[in-house]
Amino acid sequence: MASAAVSHRTAEAPQTADPLVSVEGLSVDFATPRGTIHALRDISLEVPKGKVLGLVGESGCGKSTLAYSMIGLLAENARVAGGAIRMGGQDLAHLKPKAWRDLRGTRIAMIFQDPMTSLNPVTTIGKQMIDIQYREPISRSEKRARAIEFLEQVQLPDAAAKLDVYPHQLSGGMRQRVCIAMALLTRPDLLIADEPTTALDATLELQIVTLLRELQETFGCSVLFVSHHLGTVAELCDEVAVMYAGEVVERGHVREVFHAPRHPYTQALFDCDPARIRQATRQLPTIPGTLPDLRQPPAGCAFRARCSKAFGRCAAEHPPLHAAGPGQVARCHLNDPAEDVA
Repeated sequence: MASAAVSHRTAEAPQTADPLVSVEGLSVDFATPRGTIHALRDISLEVPKGKVLGLVGESGCGKSTLAYSMIGLLAENARVAGGAIRMGGQDLAHLKPKAWRDLRGTRIAMIFQDPMTSLNPVTTIGKQMIDIQYREPISRSEKRARAIEFLEQVQLPDAAAKLDVYPHQLSGGMRQRVCIAMALLTRPDLLIADEPTTALDATLELQIVTLLRELQETFGCSVLFVSHHLGTVAELCDEVAVMYAGEVVERGHVREVFHAPRHPYTQALFDCDPARIRQATRQLPTIPGTLPDLRQPPAGCAFRARCSKAFGRCAAEHPPLHAAGPGQVARCHLNDPAEDVA
């Protein structure tokens, strides 16, 4: 029993000395005609100041819901069922619309997955970038000059001329560079990037990831980087949180999690990475089974039905986050010091 108690006390690691954002026990539900979907369940994590936190997991695990919760853009049928999102003395999970309008686009900005739908198709790039600066007490010509400066920062060729074009006149990679420049124009403390390279080919993806890392270091902002591409997360992020069925099942420093995953789902996710395809058979491993129905989340461990290491306790008891190594935690009974399972 003593060992288990120690595990629970240390299970809050990794702790950031002074995090920019702390998510504490966040739960989010969606009301649907078929029942309430418990999309996020007791999520706790921290976004370190001046660092990049990666958020990974398969489709439907809650990555984007968490990202949208942190910028106040949840759908109308969503509600925060519990917990808090703390930033600078404010609880973002319960802000009023006016407070969100003051915060969004100033301290928090977002890069969306599809740049074509993020930009106004009937307005020039220049006008959109000038409009974003409506809070700035400077002249229109100064705003235009800042827009050119930021387009040059994201390495957009012939930046000044690009102010007079429309989004459809740019390539996908150029549009995403514009979106990054627009997000950084207000010098936010937190930049949320929701799968910003999904619509790009491999070459452009590498360019955008390299650019994001350079800009993050230049501006010193914190970044929440949502992605299903493990290689990109390994390249860009300092820390990583792995999500499954609305929960964080593992988190820690990228090096430790990628080199020694301590949750069976994390290991299975890495095994299914296309970069690790079996050369002999040319077959890509898959995780058997499907995600549980989040209208009725299972008792015990949410991953147990798909886990080759499941044992009796997994069905009976929901696992807490156990300390699993230096700066690493995992939501698995196998990491409980009181448990002796081979």
